Amino acid sequence: MKNAVILVVDDDPKIRTLLRRCFEGEGSTVLEAGDKQGTLAAIAAHPVNFITLDLDLGHDDGLDVARAIRRTSRVPIMMVTGKGEVIDRVVGLEIGADDYVSKPFHLREVVARIKSVLRRSRETVTKPSIAEGSVAWRFDDMIAMIEEMKLFGRDGVLIELTSGEFKLLAVFLTRPKRVLSREQLMDLVGGQSYTPLDRTIDNQIARLRKKIERNPAAPRLISTIRGIGYSFTCDVQVCKDQPSSNNAERAFAKSN
Repeated sequence: MKNAVILVVDDDPKIRTLLRRCFEGEGSTVLEAGDKQGTLAAIAAHPVNFITLDLDLGHDDGLDVARAIRRTSRVPIMMVTGKGEVIDRVVGLEIGADDYVSKPFHLREVVARIKSVLRRSRETVTKPSIAEGSVAWRFDDMIAMIEEMKLFGRDGVLIELTSGEFKLLAVFLTRPKRVLSREQLMDLVGGQSYTPLDRTIDNQIARLRKKIERNPAAPRLISTIRGIGYSFTCDVQVCKDQPSSNNAERAFAKSN
């Protein structure tokens, strides 16, 4: 967390002060916002590295704020909720949040989770096969640009994926034909703990199948391994000579 710029979004000034003092003690620069307008203004004005986002912002809905952030930014988001409702966490993660913590929380847990998310973000950026802007991942006549978080369909048209869906796809593409348990997928995608009743991964896979499978009712790419988890059974080709996805048509045409 040292030298990170963290935006604390909460309508309770006492919570903001508590988190600001904690994060500053870890060497971070802390910005504060209490509503949607202040949040978007802070993101536009500063290079924010991480956001803690309370889902209950009084007049504003935290999930709506998360959606607005994801329209323009991939900055890591940790949802903070006092509701304890599973549906809030599921929707938040599907929107593209990276982790969540429930109120009342322990500051040491919050700090540990933030460090974990920031570490995973750095690892994703610095991994050699991903950091090169020219690297493309081809599967079933589709192209994924992992670094740029873009997926081009069989017709070369950009397929809209949420941050959570793309992270899940990236996990599968970098581990093809391996059986991954739900617990492993949960850890690789978001880092939060898994319980047998948690259907987050199953829901995200169902949504991802609708976007990449030729027939989602009879999936061929993402296979269910009964009693264990899932496996990406499609062949994956890493193409290191692909052009940047700034020219998607050329990238798709060159791969065929």
